[in-house]
Amino acid sequence: MPAVESPYALNDVPLRDVVSNVLSGTLSPQAILAAYQEVHRATHQRINALVQPSDSRVFLDAQRLTRMPQGALAGVTVSVKDCFAVEGLATTLGVPLRVGAVDESDCSLVSRLRMLGALVVGKSNVPQLMYLHETSNPLWGQTNHPFDSRRSPGGSSGGDAALVAAGVVMLGIGNDLLGSIRQPAHACGIAGFVPSDTILGSGDAFNTMPSQMVVRARAGFLARRVDDLAMAMESLAVCRSEPSAAEKIRVGWWLDSGPIQPSPAVSRAVEEASMRLSMSGVDIKRISGHLSIDAAWLHLAIVAADGGREVRQWLQNSRPMRDVERLLRLAALPRSVRHTVAQLAKWTGRSIEAEALRATGIRTDDEFMELVKRRELIRAQWQSMLSEQRCDVILCPVSALPAMPHGLASKLLLAAMPCFAANLLGLPCGTVPVSIVGQEEQYSRGASWDPVRQAAIKTDFGSSGLPVGVQVIGRPGGDIEVLDVMRRIERYSAEYGKSSHRRV
Repeated sequence: MPAVESPYALNDVPLRDVVSNVLSGTLSPQAILAAYQEVHRATHQRINALVQPSDSRVFLDAQRLTRMPQGALAGVTVSVKDCFAVEGLATTLGVPLRVGAVDESDCSLVSRLRMLGALVVGKSNVPQLMYLHETSNPLWGQTNHPFDSRRSPGGSSGGDAALVAAGVVMLGIGNDLLGSIRQPAHACGIAGFVPSDTILGSGDAFNTMPSQMVVRARAGFLARRVDDLAMAMESLAVCRSEPSAAEKIRVGWWLDSGPIQPSPAVSRAVEEASMRLSMSGVDIKRISGHLSIDAAWLHLAIVAADGGREVRQWLQNSRPMRDVERLLRLAALPRSVRHTVAQLAKWTGRSIEAEALRATGIRTDDEFMELVKRRELIRAQWQSMLSEQRCDVILCPVSALPAMPHGLASKLLLAAMPCFAANLLGLPCGTVPVSIVGQEEQYSRGASWDPVRQAAIKTDFGSSGLPVGVQVIGRPGGDIEVLDVMRRIERYSAEYGKSSHRRV
């Protein structure tokens, strides 16, 4: 392992080297925690991401690890999203009335990580009720992007993404229902991975929609490099990913991103990643992504089928923050008037909002079962597409946009539509950084009366230098293939000098 000259130098040390040096006694857990604390103190006021530190418990864990150095994640600092139980901390979901909901014990995933020697440093911030792709709530405040405080790190695992990107922790534990790991990883220039739905499952996370059994949030990881994600999976004995002959994997790629057209840097990142895979000998070809957009609309319809009723109940009669209230109000709009409201929105230039209104709304039990049947049809169509196109893995955008300015998430929910198909079908998926936004790529969109497109224009403007990632989606059970392709993209991105890893 290279000499650690400053706390930030641990950013550049692979997890395998950290663990090896802790187990050999070359690197002490106390030195790791001292580095973590120094970086946390230097960055906390600016990013506000680690909102519930667990200093007393983590130092006890470090002392125990010093006496008995063991575990596949020995010495790895970990932040935990505020939806997983951590003994002695509160699962607040960003709701002030839940600040007293102290966890009596660790959830299953956190418990397993501790047993492996990981140093759990505390809980990260989340959007209120995990209902936005922006990490802000009235209890803990706003989390800022680690490279631009005017922007959000995304969400709902935005707190963990900011902490990993800023070098505060080595590994973040999040979950993903609507791109909540992949979108912030893309926004912050790090790697994120969501395994197949049968591997980690929910990770025993708090579920704000317990009656929703068709699609569920899946636990996953955020880290600075793909191999760190692979090591986390291997350590939990759920997925062994040895670098393999990735050229045997067949990859299809598309640029489709839904009603919000991808920013130039987003399209370029996918094209560059496809080119680098091709140069490395991978069989790759462009295919149509229209099915992914059909799947995305269906996923959104299923998630919104109760009109936000279950999410709202966790507010305990308190008022949600403005952007959350806006989405809940739209979700609760009766289907009897949705068509009329959608028509009015279209006539007044809000065509994207009109499309979303038509696709969503409260469903009866019979109507919900029709959505479930459509999911099985899309599952069959997806498998047929892969077979006909001879593809094992899909390469596509993560989001239509780079990191968003604060306050735009409720308008730009559909920017993350490229993520939704993998959630609908329970497919392994991940994000890997490829590039940064170029100076000339900030001004490509024409003027529009549509408020969603206006928000997209505002997002592109001033985005020069921000990270851009790509998404990799696998077949059912194809977790190793996804990690292999992500690793190959990461390697070529670094070789071409386009990696978006940045030191704070």
